[in-house]
Amino acid sequence: MDEPESTRAPDTIEITRRTVVETGTTALLLTALPRAALAAAPVDDSEPPSPAVKIDLQINGRSHSLMLDPRTTLLDALREHLALTGSKKGCDHGQCGACTVLIEGRRINSCLTLAVMHNGQSVTTIEGLAEAGKLHPLQAAFVEHDGFQCGYCTSGQICSAVGMLAESRSGMPSNVTADLAEPQPELTDAEIRERMSGNICRCAAYPNIVAAIKQAAEMPT
Repeated sequence: MDEPESTRAPDTIEITRRTVVETGTTALLLTALPRAALAAAPVDDSEPPSPAVKIDLQINGRSHSLMLDPRTTLLDALREHLALTGSKKGCDHGQCGACTVLIEGRRINSCLTLAVMHNGQSVTTIEGLAEAGKLHPLQAAFVEHDGFQCGYCTSGQICSAVGMLAESRSGMPSNVTADLAEPQPELTDAEIRERMSGNICRCAAYPNIVAAIKQAAEMPT
């Protein structure tokens, strides 16, 4: 007579060391095979490289004519072709802000834009902020308030702050501005942090950065 269904022992799966090894090996092969097949694919070298194009840039008040691959980013044009290494390559994905420069006075991540897109435009990097040997007010404020530690993000922080103060003085609101009708929102700590949120400081010197920007914001333009 068959045993009642309710009294049967539940099915069990026997897990052994061999089962674990076999399962892991199979999973590894499934993930590795597509990559191996891609690596083994023949490389087509028949397509010629993109021809270089002439680009004229006004960088820190000086004219520069470059012959560049049209795929060259503005950041690589500055660093690799003009030796302006103050703009840093951090993430190279527009997430850290270390490469921030000013295009016609507006801040931009230079790793996300092509040099050819800014032909004839004015570019300001950290090297161009000081005038006649005198530090820009934001540079001086960063030094006074110790707004940096390792310094890698500092050039991007300062360039971004220059653009941010111009935006604020023109009345541009942010996501935390309480009164959108206010002609010039007050630069509270919350406003500064929000407006500078695209610039990351891995050393976490944010309180000092905010203090430096507040001091520079109070200075006459």
